[in-house]
Amino acid sequence: MNVLTSITVLGFLIFFHEMGHFLAAILQGIYVDGFSIGFGPSIIQKKYKDITYSFRAFPLGGFVSFPDEEQNNIDPKDPNLLKNRPIIQRAIVISAGVIANLILAYTILIINVATLGIPFDPEPGILVLATQPEKAASLAGLESGDKIIKIESRTLGVGDQAVSTLVKEIQSSSDTPISIEIERNGVFKNITLTPKNIDGKGTIGAQLQPNIRKETKKTKGLNELFKYTNNEFSSLLVKTIQGYKGLITNFSSTAQQLSGPVKIVEIGAQLSEQGGTGILLFAALISINLAVLNSLPLPLLDGGQLVFTLIEGVRGKPVPVKVQMAVTQSSFFLLVGLSVLLIIRDTSQLLIVQRLLNQ
Repeated sequence: MNVLTSITVLGFLIFFHEMGHFLAAILQGIYVDGFSIGFGPSIIQKKYKDITYSFRAFPLGGFVSFPDEEQNNIDPKDPNLLKNRPIIQRAIVISAGVIANLILAYTILIINVATLGIPFDPEPGILVLATQPEKAASLAGLESGDKIIKIESRTLGVGDQAVSTLVKEIQSSSDTPISIEIERNGVFKNITLTPKNIDGKGTIGAQLQPNIRKETKKTKGLNELFKYTNNEFSSLLVKTIQGYKGLITNFSSTAQQLSGPVKIVEIGAQLSEQGGTGILLFAALISINLAVLNSLPLPLLDGGQLVFTLIEGVRGKPVPVKVQMAVTQSSFFLLVGLSVLLIIRDTSQLLIVQRLLNQ
């Protein structure tokens, strides 16, 4: 049921993204002839008012299609064809999916904060959310739920600053043993771990966050509600952008952090076990990721289409079709290849698959 919930959330987010493109075109009077969720052959298809709505075999994306004047007997100079609209109107249609995902993420965060409240101020220490198998943290005996209090006999403090201090210490201690003091179930103990050197920086394979109580408190009016939501939204957006930036500028050390559709569904299933809070958080995180991902200047994504459109605005004429096709095809093979590799890797890491392989 949790897996089904995460798949449903993903499907809704994709639907909402494509609905942004769809409405931006329809509301401007631009011709649309198709609205699809997924790729590949249609499983369900319905035509209504000259627009074909379909649900396809591989629901890992979607698209809004626009009519071709030759196939639809439309005057090539018809002002309601997308290609004949001013650059600004076409840019709005292209950008609408990203904008829709950002609006949805912000709305979800507001609902989450309004209904569930906000966390109390961080307490001393850093909470270990998870550790990766066979990495420095797990090999040293660090476990999910541990609280890191000190490093090299120095108290870490509280909040994001404490996490930042610990991360910097780890990164500067590659292949060098460091001593940390943890609290586990009320018992304090010392652990020595050795960060692994990856591209000159130490890593331990652990997910960390400030030590915040599980209980929440209600916001004190609309001002605190929007202030906290703004901070959360900005933080998630900036961290997501930084993540993609790191992937581009330092691929070798960040590639292992990539997650494909299988891993995303697994994470969603785990978060959904926490009830409404986990589901809302998962939806907001993925919605922001979809927005940032689609903003990348790759031809198959909204960002790439926007680049072609802006270049046309500067040149005064479209980018040659041959150039667009060549760039699009190379981008297609890159994205498909990466997706296949991620699916294979994520599937192989699922617990049930590992058990089958080890039999």
